[in-house]
Formats: sequence, C-alpha cells, structure tokens
Amino acid sequence: MTKFLKTFALVLLLISTACNNKNKLSEQLESIHSAIKNEFAPDKRVAIYDINFKTKNSKIVAYGITDSKEGYQKLLDSLKSLDVDFIDKIRVLPDEIIGDKMYAVARNSVINIRSKPKHSAELGTQGLLGMSLRVLDKEGDFYRIQTPDNYISWVDKGGITKMNKKEFDAWKNSKKVIFTKNFGFVYADKNEESNIISDISLGGLLQYLSEDTSFYAVKYPDNRTGFVKKSEGLLYDNWLNNLAYNKNNIEKTAKAMQGFPYLWGGTSAKGMDCSGFTKMVYLMNGFVIPRDASQQINAGKKVDLKLGFSDLQKGDLLFFGKKATSEKKQRVTHVGIWLGNGKQEFIHASGNVHISSMDKTQPNYDEFNKNRYLGSKRYLDVKDKMILDLKEKN
Repeated sequence: MTKFLKTFALVLLLISTACNNKNKLSEQLESIHSAIKNEFAPDKRVAIYDINFKTKNSKIVAYGITDSKEGYQKLLDSLKSLDVDFIDKIRVLPDEIIGDKMYAVARNSVINIRSKPKHSAELGTQGLLGMSLRVLDKEGDFYRIQTPDNYISWVDKGGITKMNKKEFDAWKNSKKVIFTKNFGFVYADKNEESNIISDISLGGLLQYLSEDTSFYAVKYPDNRTGFVKKSEGLLYDNWLNNLAYNKNNIEKTAKAMQGFPYLWGGTSAKGMDCSGFTKMVYLMNGFVIPRDASQQINAGKKVDLKLGFSDLQKGDLLFFGKKATSEKKQRVTHVGIWLGNGKQEFIHASGNVHISSMDKTQPNYDEFNKNRYLGSKRYLDVKDKMILDLKEKN
C-alpha cells in the first residue's frame, strides 16, 4: 500500500510539473504575442497581427496572418529562444494567394470598403476613382486592401483593377486629371449629349491622354477611355502645385459640402460620416489624414487646452465623445472643423453636413456637442507623420 501511494504521489507530481510547465509556456507565449502585437499592430484598422497557438503532437503550432514581416520574424526568433518545438503555419500577407498583382486602383467613382468580405458587412470606409491601393489577401470575390491612409478592409472585385508592380508604377507616374466638382460624368465623346462612361465625384483621378479647348481625354485604370469637361477638372500637378495651404481654403472647401448626406463609413460626396467629412476637406486641400475620429485625434498639435474655444483657429479639428473617468478611457465618437467667424461656429457631418455653434445666443447653438467637447488638434502648418502632405509626396 505504501509503495502504491508513493507511486501515485510520483505520478501526481509528474502531472503537476507537466501542467505547471504547460501553463508557464502558455504565459510565455501570451506575453510574446502581446508584446509583438503592441509593437507592430497596436491598431487593427491599419495593421494585421492575428496569430494564435495550439498544441499538436507535443509541438506548438503557430498559425494565423500578419502583414508585418518584422513582427513575424520577431515572433520566430522569440519562439526559438524558448527552445521548444514549433510548427510555423503563419501567412505573411501578401502571399502566393495574391501572386504578383499586389496592387490595385479603384475603377468606380466610389468603391465601398467593408469590414468583412461580404456585401452585407458594415461599411468601413470608401475609396475614390483612381485611388492607389495595396492588395493583401483574397476571400471569394473580395480582396483585403490597404488605402493610402493605411486603413485595411475588404472590397469586392468589381471595384478595383489589380496590377503588378510595373503596371502600378506606370499608373502612379502617369499624368492625371483630378475632378474638382462635387458630381459629374465622364462622356464617351466630346459632347455632353453623348453616352456616359461613368459618373465621377469630387477628388476622382483619371489618366490624362490629351485635351482641346473644352475637354480632357482620359483613361481609366481598366483602360476604358472617355472625356471630362475642362470646367470640371484640372491637371493634377497643376491643381496640387497651386493649392494654398491656409485656413480660408479649408473653410471654403468645407462649406461647399453643406447638405451632403451622412453615411456611416462614407468618405465621398455621395455620403460621409463625421471623420469622412474632415478627411475629404483636408484631401481637397492636399493632405491625407487618418480615417477615423479616434485616429485623427492622435495627429497634429494639441490646442485649446482650457476647452474654452478662445485658442482655436479656423481649420482646427474639434473632437467630441465621452470624457475619461477613473474606470474608463476617453472615447472619441465625433469630429468637426472649427470656423469661428465671431460666432463660435464649427462645421460637421451629423445627419448631414451643416454649421453649428458653441455660442448659446446663436440660433444654431449645439448644446449636445458642447457638453461632450474633448479638445482640438491643429493640422495646418504642423509636421506630423500621420498627416501626409501630397506636395511632398509628389
């Protein structure tokens, strides 16, 4: 009996040791995973690091996807340092599923980019005709793409033209026409009565072919050709070089969008959410800024520290939401653009694009947003890696 108890105790000890070792390994793996994710993909909207671990035949299996080669290599090095057997089943995007066509260009006036690879999924953002994209993955008829503001999500195959690097570079380096009116059409001939190739909206880009006194001849990324009225577009380089970065132009652009409908996930003249509106205003003034309000608040220079509106300048971004408490972090849910104009005015997309005021004596006083005001950021004349100056990129 005593011998049996000793043997039983030894078995329990071995089982306990194995469990402790297993738990310790799990903790180490979780620690490594969290550290790498925080370093290379702290915001899942702009980076992918979805890695998991399981055990198979006494070996650790690392599986999942990431778009960070550096993060992937750091994970492999960390696993090797643990001196454990592991099987690498991680996909580093883009991979062989995409092949050599790792780039794409939007081919419709507006492309809808969704949170999941299906048409019924939530609209995450939009892209404009001619927008350059990275292609990362494919599922069914949808491609996981990354926009110039680094936003990652899914678009259906009908919205894009995929390209290899040579084709993509040729598109990027070609002379282009930018559409500068809110809405319009590309025509089959140099005649407004001719057939329509497609609609086109504010900020759309097409390749320049030639011009006469009234029309630009243009080409789509999928090689369709057509004509744009010169009164509705400009040569892109001329447009960009002649842009004056100042607060009055921000106001002019913003006011030209008054009445545009609110659309969750929208970033185009066809519909826009609050951050989509601020994004479009700054785009048409030569800047690519972060997509969401909760990202936009992390860019630029902090102003109006006392939250009294006295330090604000026209063009500053105002942020709204829930203030931080001892238990919860600050939550940004809305953004607008300060106009001032002696009336404490700001313009924002809520229901539609309209002007409100922080002054309770004004007829458009917005008590709701005043009570949830969090602070402001200045983008103009501020150097920030999150604010892309298209003139410098050009």
